[in-house]
Amino acid sequence: MKYFLKYGINVGKTYKTFMIVLGIESTCDETAASIVKDGHNILSNVIASQIELHKPYGGVFPELASRSHVNAITQVIDKAISEANIQKNDIDLISVAKGPGLIGSLLVGLNAAKGLSLAWNKPFVGVNHVEAHLYAAMMSQTYPMLPALGVVISGGHTFLVKINEVGTYTLLGTTIDDAIGEAFDKIAVMLGLPYPGGPAVEKLALQGDPSKHKFKAGCVKESPLNFSFSGLKTNVFYLLQGQNAPVNARKPLTEQEKADVAASFQQTAFRDLIKKCKIAISQHQFQAIYFGGGVSNNKTLRKMIADDLKDLPTFWPPFGLSLDNAAMIAGLGYHVFQRKNFISDEYDIEPETRIPLNR
Repeated sequence: MKYFLKYGINVGKTYKTFMIVLGIESTCDETAASIVKDGHNILSNVIASQIELHKPYGGVFPELASRSHVNAITQVIDKAISEANIQKNDIDLISVAKGPGLIGSLLVGLNAAKGLSLAWNKPFVGVNHVEAHLYAAMMSQTYPMLPALGVVISGGHTFLVKINEVGTYTLLGTTIDDAIGEAFDKIAVMLGLPYPGGPAVEKLALQGDPSKHKFKAGCVKESPLNFSFSGLKTNVFYLLQGQNAPVNARKPLTEQEKADVAASFQQTAFRDLIKKCKIAISQHQFQAIYFGGGVSNNKTLRKMIADDLKDLPTFWPPFGLSLDNAAMIAGLGYHVFQRKNFISDEYDIEPETRIPLNR
């Protein structure tokens, strides 16, 4: 069904006056809702965190995550509408993350979007959560600088893409094993740090010497833009286990020794990322670089990028949009709906735990 809503029709063509989008995010352990106008003007952005719920397990417990979404999603949506100072009738479109993510968590958000679409007689679209992470860095720009290098670095994803336009991407490189954020989380467990691991490693690394240990990131010979963090993680594991010493002779690491390990690991991972960004830049004509994903929030990384990649403008998600959120879902949904010629998704669409970026 085609929806014109706050649109006019002129000689068979549809033109936009303005659009208010409700975004819903529930791919993992954040229940979020947001109201965004015209793809970039954020009127509200509400997030219900589950960090304390999952902290005893050292990671996300999928069944608990989905149950928590069920309990929180209605209140989160209502709060987003209230904080935006609008009425439900003002909403033109519902945009929801349909994947990738945890199947139980995805079902909660997607079913909520379908239910509201039916109840309010509003169109809805399912969008790619990972694509939304890239869009988060572009939200403040009416006209992004394209083509650009897109860099997604999160707990579940690490890849480089050429952004031809919003919605059209060319994959340049990806991880063949662990995502960079996943590696951070696993190193945190090895160092006995609390959940969530990434921010804990970053904080500890500030006290350490990044040149103390000579770790190496993985190299994929036939695909120089691909990543491999599994070997780096193993390097750290062997060091911490003290493989060259008898079990009864191993001593616990001091806090300074742990900080040196964290700093050396972080430096190695980020140097590898920067190296591959430079290769991609040398092979393509880019106007800018856009970063997305939770690891993009790391201040050490931002400084290293500023020091090493000076030739192109670099854009990061603003505060609150680096981690999972619904503002990026609503913003991207605005563009997806236009690409679909203002046609709502069907109610039989299903959540997808994995989605290619270009689909």
